[in-house]
Amino acid sequence: MSGTIHRVSTRFYPIGNPGQPWSLNERAEWLGQQRVMRSYEEEVLRRLEGLDERLIVEQYGALSYDPERYPLLSVQSVDPVAGAPWALVTGGVHGYETSGVQGALAFVHDVALDYIERLNLLVLPCVSPWAYEVINRWNPAAVDPNRSFRLQSPAEESAAVIQRIAPLKGSLLVHVDLHETTDTDESEFLPALAARDGTVFRPHSIPDGFYVVGDSNNPQIDFQKAIIERVSNITHIAPSDDNGQIIGSDVVAQGVILYSAGELGLCASVSGARFTTTTEVYPDSSKATPNICNRAQVEAIRSALDYALSYSKHQLN
Repeated sequence: MSGTIHRVSTRFYPIGNPGQPWSLNERAEWLGQQRVMRSYEEEVLRRLEGLDERLIVEQYGALSYDPERYPLLSVQSVDPVAGAPWALVTGGVHGYETSGVQGALAFVHDVALDYIERLNLLVLPCVSPWAYEVINRWNPAAVDPNRSFRLQSPAEESAAVIQRIAPLKGSLLVHVDLHETTDTDESEFLPALAARDGTVFRPHSIPDGFYVVGDSNNPQIDFQKAIIERVSNITHIAPSDDNGQIIGSDVVAQGVILYSAGELGLCASVSGARFTTTTEVYPDSSKATPNICNRAQVEAIRSALDYALSYSKHQLN
């Protein structure tokens, strides 16, 4: 069923020439226009101080363009439970998607301890801290980390995650990657992508509401539906458009679409977990607030973990 769809006016991106991919000079021009608009230290690093003693914060890397300013931090169980499955939560792969970061932090503070004796948790709350500060989709090289989760990754943010979780491959049962779909996708970031690559920007509609993206090679539709059902108690679910799609992809269940995660180099493909999902919150909705968006992300994590635990218990029995 179709519903409210937001359309965003666009224009040609002001860097580069139509039909010509950016040169290094144009990438440098783009980088020169980026401005810090919020603090990674204040909004992320300080919120990782003083956690419960059953959780430990560890540094798993640092961004080479400013290692002191941009350490990469993870939160995990201090004492992993022998034989229990691992759960991975990633946020801020796209730094501009605020509730991905703040939702992961809210989960760590308010909910993680509810699961600490049944699951081994690993949370990477802000994968792309430079992008978080400048409120952008890309890293300083104009590379999208969420298209870069592959061997010999062109994004050091993605490469650091791959290295961090490598010892857990085969042990991860569930992976929730927290994202947003915003009006700026159409007004800024997708026009920039077309300009960077020398392609034609074709506008899409912005769905008003929450949805999830499963992996077409491992869709786990019941898992995706369980998340949608629970999150619908927090915020509204995105409607399909008149073509039965969300952002150009067929809707396979209410609020559920599928991407080929590995082929696209998405973060959700990196864990090899049985249950994976990418959440998408719409923060620009008249029905949403920052608190609602953060709560929706937390509820998505909770429902994913509950579903995975139910599956794990069934397998043991």
